Order: sequence, then structure tokens, then C-alpha cells
Amino acid sequence: MIITLLKKILIIQTNSFMNSLYMIIFVIIALFVAGVVFAVVMAVRYFTNKNNNDNMEKTNAKFTDSLTFKGIVIVILILLLLIPGAMIQGLISERQQRSEETVTKISDKWSLAQTVCAPVLVIPYTTTLSVKNSKGQTEQSFDEHNLYVTPAKLEIDAHLQPEQRHYGIYNAILYKSTIAMQGQFAQLKNLEIANSALHFDRAYILIGVTDLRGITQNIDFKLNTNNLTAAAGTKNSLFDGNITDAYPLDKVKERMVFIDDYEKKISGKSLIINTKGITASDSLDFICNLQLNGSSEINFIPVGQTTQVTISGKWQSPSFVGAFTPDYSLDNSQFTANWSILNFNRSIPAIWSDNEVASLRENAFGVNLLEPVDHYQQNMRSAKYALMFIALTFVVFFFVEIFTEKRIHPIQYLLVGIALILFYSLLLSFSEQIGFALAYVVASAATITLITLYAHSIFKNLTPTLILAGILTILYVFLFVILQLEDIALLIGSVGLFLILGIIMFVSRKINRYKGKTA
Repeated sequence: MIITLLKKILIIQTNSFMNSLYMIIFVIIALFVAGVVFAVVMAVRYFTNKNNNDNMEKTNAKFTDSLTFKGIVIVILILLLLIPGAMIQGLISERQQRSEETVTKISDKWSLAQTVCAPVLVIPYTTTLSVKNSKGQTEQSFDEHNLYVTPAKLEIDAHLQPEQRHYGIYNAILYKSTIAMQGQFAQLKNLEIANSALHFDRAYILIGVTDLRGITQNIDFKLNTNNLTAAAGTKNSLFDGNITDAYPLDKVKERMVFIDDYEKKISGKSLIINTKGITASDSLDFICNLQLNGSSEINFIPVGQTTQVTISGKWQSPSFVGAFTPDYSLDNSQFTANWSILNFNRSIPAIWSDNEVASLRENAFGVNLLEPVDHYQQNMRSAKYALMFIALTFVVFFFVEIFTEKRIHPIQYLLVGIALILFYSLLLSFSEQIGFALAYVVASAATITLITLYAHSIFKNLTPTLILAGILTILYVFLFVILQLEDIALLIGSVGLFLILGIIMFVSRKINRYKGKTA
């Protein structure tokens, strides 16, 4: 299983590289096809006019000066610029991965995301079996088992105190929590198992916590009127050292946790409360107070036949995760979430023996303290619009070239395209230092200024230069709006591109494709 998980993690680590590689291969193939088409066109023209060298020279001169030739060159340049565009996306993925690895290191020194399984009563029992031996005589055998009893009712109140720890330009979301649990084990005297004897004198209580390093104080546990102490133990762990139970697989992928190291940290331990000396009764009331540290997320497993959970804290962007959705309120960054879960809402039986329940983790729910702004995600989304920016900017240059009859060299197109690509590098590097919004303003202003000044040196005319600057400004504002409106980004983007296409069609309606001039 560990080898399988490691393979999956290696696949995730190479995803960004493979995406960039596929993009480069696609561009190479596209360039090859464009080159073949171009060669075929030239060959046809050559053989058509081979009997007249003078006409051939004139035809070649006219073709190299034609709009068709310039359009082919521009398309090839756009395809070439997709290669550094793919490299930029790979760079963003690499920086994001490094950020996640750094956050993991910070969290490891504090404690990892926590999943808490509330108290479960474990009662050992002995089953007597009658079997016949080889001589046909009846003999008795004795098997030892454990009976797990869940609380009839369970109430949990957790208060989180989130904080951010910084390491260089990276920061991790950590929290301190105060957890109060109370509930009752009921109708214990009615517990019966055929041909078995229950040993209440050897019973104990288990509390599951995935990362025991997060416990900062001795646990206060009160059973009826008795104050008991808790100790860490490995027997009958509620998580069985299973990493997919103790820490969700998608989080392992996301945080790039090394499996072997993580298993050593959780080690399959649970908190054990020994009930020896407690007078057996039909019901046992318990109260447990727990001080627990964790990082980014806290989850609870609703083992109670009726479970009430309240989680509160001060965080502006909480995300409620897991198998159940809470009723919640958010006021001035202070959130309160309430879950009410009944016995038939969950897939956990009231009682079970030994390993009859494979996993409790699938019933977990809780709060994920998300970062308010994930600038790496926004950088990646913006980089995916590189093709649109390059194409539209080249279209503007192309129209200026047509209407002003000012020749623009392909190298000049290429330099403008490189400036547009460097915008994303500037955006990434500045966003790691000053935040995405301000970085976007700085990077876009620098790029627009550079291209405008360069275009003015080419056009030698203020009007087309100002038109280009205005179009670039509109494009960058348009992209920023799309990045902020995640829910309707597709709608706004589609409408915007449709309007842009309409404007291009309107402007290009007077182009004479035969003379290369406006009609």
C-alpha cells in the first residue's frame, strides 16, 4: 500500500512537468505542420512559374510582402511563444510545490491536521465454543474479543484560535484548540453476546487523536464522579495506524507528506483511559477537556448515537468539509458551525466487535482553515490566458501595419511577445512578496509601459501608440476582473471574447485581401 501511495505522489510531482512537455510537443508538431504547408505553397508557386524567372522573382516578392505571408509568420511566432508560456506554468507549479513543502515543514514542528474520535468504551469478552476433536469428543475452546460501545449521546464544543507562522516568504496556518466533550454510555447492563462473558472489570475507554504531539496539557477525564488519567497506547487503536484513515489521501497528495515519516508520527496511537476500579452501572457519564494543537484542519468522527458538535473560531474564510454540512454563521471573521447527527445519518453501528468496522474516517467532518487568497492558483489561472494576450496584441500590431503601411519586422513581433510572457514571471515573483492584487498592478503597469514605448519607437505616430496602450490596459483590467469573479469567470470571459471578436471583424471589414490595403 505504501509503495502504491508513493507512486501516486510521484505522479503528482511530475504532472506539471508532463503538462509543459505536452505543450512543447504540441507546439513542435504545429510548427512542423505549418512549415510543411508553407513549403508546399512555395513549391507550387515555384513549379507554376518555373518557365518565367522574372515572373517568379516578382511573384516571390509580392508573396513575401503579402498579408498571407505576414499572417503565417505571426501564427508561427504565436506557436513559438507557447513554449515559454508552458515553462511559466511549470515555474508556477514548482513554486507552489515548494510552498507546500515549506508549509509541511512548519506544520510538522507544530502538529499536523487533526482528526478526533470521541470516547468509545471497549469491553473485553470471552466466547466459549464447543468443538469435537478427532476422537469425536466434545471440547471447549475460548476466544478473546473486544466489544466497542459508542456513546448514546455525545456533545462536543471546540473553540479554535488560528494563527499564521511565517518562514521566509511562506506562511502556514496553525491553530490552538480547546475541546470539551461530554456524553453517556447507556444501557450497559443489557449488553449480551451469545456464549460469551463480558469482563467489565477490564474495560477501558479509547479516544482517537491522529497526532498526539498536538496535546499540550494533561487530559481532564471524568467518568461519573471519578477523575481518571489518560495515557497513550497502541492497542486497539481507533485508526489502526492506517494513513488513509488518519489523514485523507488527497491531503497527503496536496501537502506532499512522506508516508514513512508520517506513519512514525501518528504511530497508530490512541488515548487510553483505564476504568479499573469503577463500579459497574447501567450508564456511565463522562466529561473530557482537551487542549489540542493542529494545522489547517480539524475533523471529528460522530461516534455518538446522537452527536451534537459546535466549532467556533476567528477566521475569515473557513471551509466546512467532510460527510455532513453544518448550520453556520460568519460575522466579522468570527464563525460558528453546528452539526446535529443522528444514529441513522452515519455508517457507524452502536456496538461492534473487533474489526467489524473497517474505517471510521469516512464519517468525519470538520473545518478547513483556508488561506484567504491563494496567489499561486491565481497566477496559474492568469497564465492560461497568455495565448489570448499574445494573439490580440499581435492583431493590433498587424492592423496598425496594414492601416499605416508601416512595416514591422517579425523580430519586433517576437520581442513584444517575450515582454507579454515576462509579465507572468513578474506577477509570480512580486505576488510572493507583496500579494497578488498589488503585484498585478505593478507587473501590468510595467508591461504596458514597456510595450507602449517600444511601439511608439516603431510606429512614429502617437495615435496608434495610444490605441495600443488603451487596448492593453483594457485587456489587463479584463483579466483581473475574470480572476476575481471565479463563479462567473467563464460567462464573463466568453462574453468578453465574443465582443473582442466582433470588434476585430468590424475593424477588418475594409481590408482588401488582394491589394493588402483598405478598400
